[in-house]
Amino acid sequence: MDLGISGRNALVCASSKGLGRACALSLARDGVNLTLVARGAEALERTAEEIRQSTGVKVVTVAADVTTEAGRAAVLEACPQPDILVTNAGGPKPGDFRDWDRDAWIAALDANMLTPIALIKATVDGMIERRFGRIVNITSGAVKAPIDILGLSNGARSGLTGFVAGLARVTVAHNVTINNLLPGPFDTDRLRETAAQGAAKSGKTVEAVIAERGAANPARRLGDPAEFGDACAFLCSAQAGFITGQNLLLDGGHYPGTF
Repeated sequence: MDLGISGRNALVCASSKGLGRACALSLARDGVNLTLVARGAEALERTAEEIRQSTGVKVVTVAADVTTEAGRAAVLEACPQPDILVTNAGGPKPGDFRDWDRDAWIAALDANMLTPIALIKATVDGMIERRFGRIVNITSGAVKAPIDILGLSNGARSGLTGFVAGLARVTVAHNVTINNLLPGPFDTDRLRETAAQGAAKSGKTVEAVIAERGAANPARRLGDPAEFGDACAFLCSAQAGFITGQNLLLDGGHYPGTF
């Protein structure tokens, strides 16, 4: 299926690894030129070169922290007029809400709510003027099924979700859509880090913890990041112009609700 986005320009955040990388790769396979952003320059350059070699698209890298004004300025200087914006940031650490002070809350809001909003604000009017724009925010399955120890993430990402719900109904008239992708358990470095913590506490091996988590999912496995990347690419396609303000859950059926 031709997604109709070859030659478009995408800005993809936190794209050196994991789900951000998967989204960048899927977009590149459909001919989208990329600006990749992450804090770690080495991993970022390695990913960029792999994508260049495998797809032939133009890939620009920016090693920056987009939660800062300086970082966002550097990113927007490199890609001032993206047709596609994919926002993404790792979630805050788990814990007990009684232990979180104001600084912890502000850091979570900066990373998982305010930074995506700032990037949308900086790019959406240009998309409207050009009559094409696709914005995808990578949030979390916890937005639909909150996890008590992930309260910082639950709160910040839900705030972003509420903001998008309003704006997405305004921009769609200009062929600019805004949607959220909600990942469940995918086989990423972050999941393996979490599994390592669980293994240390339980005395099990990391692979055993990962296998148990996959077996507990209705799909009887973890998600493949490539599946997530392809879902992102479709939401960014020319054919997805009638999809906006939606929260697409990719979790192998883990969430048990009807709605």
